[in-house]
Amino acid sequence: MNKQSKIYIAGHRGLVGSAIWKNLTEKGYTNLIGKTRAELNLLDQQAVAAFFESEKPEYVFLAAAKVGGIVANNTYRGEFIFENLMIQNNIIHNAWKQGVKKLLFLGSTCIYPKEAPQPMPEDCLLTAPLEYTNEPYAIAKIAGIKLCESYNLQYGTNFISVMPTNLYGPNDNFDLEKSHVLPALIRKIHLGKCLEENNWEAIRSDLAKRPIEGVDGSATKEEILSILEKYGLNASPLAKSLSRQKETYTGKESGGLTNEVKVEIWGTGAPKREFLWSEEMADACVYIMEKVDFKDVSFPPEKAEKGGAAGEIRNTHINIGTGKDISIKQVAEAIKAAVGFKGELYFNTSKPDGTMRKLTDVSKLHTLGWQHKIEIEEGVQLMYNWYLNA
Repeated sequence: MNKQSKIYIAGHRGLVGSAIWKNLTEKGYTNLIGKTRAELNLLDQQAVAAFFESEKPEYVFLAAAKVGGIVANNTYRGEFIFENLMIQNNIIHNAWKQGVKKLLFLGSTCIYPKEAPQPMPEDCLLTAPLEYTNEPYAIAKIAGIKLCESYNLQYGTNFISVMPTNLYGPNDNFDLEKSHVLPALIRKIHLGKCLEENNWEAIRSDLAKRPIEGVDGSATKEEILSILEKYGLNASPLAKSLSRQKETYTGKESGGLTNEVKVEIWGTGAPKREFLWSEEMADACVYIMEKVDFKDVSFPPEKAEKGGAAGEIRNTHINIGTGKDISIKQVAEAIKAAVGFKGELYFNTSKPDGTMRKLTDVSKLHTLGWQHKIEIEEGVQLMYNWYLNA
């Protein structure tokens, strides 16, 4: 890529795409293309084909996807497999059709088996069953990897797949039903702090920006406490009793709550997760687009000892992560400290844990010349600061 290359970032407003856009801009790239969902529906084959034919981008970052946490993945299974397959099929096929020089497809480490070896190497793909709760999303992403590999092998394209670990950062999704664990914890623990400090101005401000199931900052205290309780934020009985008193919202409120606030977290807290600051993920993606080609990750036939027959080219994708993990309980405690919440973190063991450990083997990425710098404690503080000022 050069600084004037026409570069299309699919999903440029999301967590991943916005970080890539920012990184490219900071590096001096000046010819970036981004389309909102209203401007270009990526599920529409004809619309995507017309876009590629008219714009003819030279490079593509495929960061658009339907994403969510364990609840959303398990609830909206049909939508997750259908929409992700449609998005990536439309973009990858039209990138080949219009002669795109290079494409980077972003997947997820949930592509690996539930009982994958730890850390998870690229070569463990398709060696055992997937985690059930996110199986549809994972299958879609595996199909994307194979689509890129197949077009490369048949048509000589230069399409590379990367599998980022759990990401967090600016423009993350903080919806308490559909977000990933870290942004959900940041919001819940922040709201828990607001409750224990009886800071209704901050609670209403939060809900005004990000309503929960239609409950926004203008709702009554009773309505707000009810929706927060549904998502695991429990105030004391005294606070609930006082909230039911007749009130007229004036924008200034005081009194009524004690410091007894409990934040519920699904599972035991024992599962370990690896977290990568989204802006570092973006830097890794741009680095790969600038310096790595398919030939650099398509191993020769003599690599058959890794499990494939001679002549087979498999597992050309690249893990992007830190190679370090932390338990959900530990990350929740780190967030609690960053936020200044003094209440209780309650781990609801009747709820599922999901996969107990998901740590990536990043040796391939390190060999290619990129390593992370921001550790989780610093990242949590950066994330909370962004959330407060967004």
